[in-house]
Amino acid sequence: MNTALILAGGIGTRLGGNLPKQYIEVCGKPIIGYCLDAFERNRDVDAIRIVAEKSWHAFILKWTGAKFRGFSMPGRSRQLSVFHALEDIRPESADDDLVIVHDAARPLVTERLISECIKNCAGHDGVMPALPLKDTVYASKDGCRVSGLLDRDGIYAGQSPEVFRLGIYYEANRRLLPERILRINGSAEPAVLAGMDIALIPGDENNFKITTGADLEGFRRMCSCRKEGTV
Repeated sequence: MNTALILAGGIGTRLGGNLPKQYIEVCGKPIIGYCLDAFERNRDVDAIRIVAEKSWHAFILKWTGAKFRGFSMPGRSRQLSVFHALEDIRPESADDDLVIVHDAARPLVTERLISECIKNCAGHDGVMPALPLKDTVYASKDGCRVSGLLDRDGIYAGQSPEVFRLGIYYEANRRLLPERILRINGSAEPAVLAGMDIALIPGDENNFKITTGADLEGFRRMCSCRKEGTV
């Protein structure tokens, strides 16, 4: 079984206002609703579980479909939230099943990218879509002066959805409890630390994460253009 795990537990409001970014409405639909639609339509996804604060459950349920299997509670950090969901998924899954981790704040994920991630997991412990860096990358020890130049040819910007074999990924996370898991920043980090075989596939430039006001405005423009049929 392939289970999509949608991370919507963040409460940050750095975009301004009182709403966490994943619940901001754009063209009549909350940001989380766009990625939920993509996973609901995708034939390779069997089930969807959402990490979200209880106060948002009723709101989210308006945008769920037949594949929805329930909520998991957020943890003290992003990766602890992932671990809570893995614990909820395990009783109804096999170790070789796939878990597909995706940020609710990446609303433009496509069905094609989801399927490519799942398909390319064959023969691997996991898959991550990634983009090569276009800009020259510099190092700085103090944040004030350039201290070195990095080889961008070997550096990639990871995206989600990230796909993992459930059993081995669960163990990779469990071994980081109770404190180390709080310092994890990305879903693939526990897998890399555990020596899991994670394949890279080409990411999608449009599959950006809404983090800043400029990101949000860009998403609004894209949605408006699509609604008007101009793209």
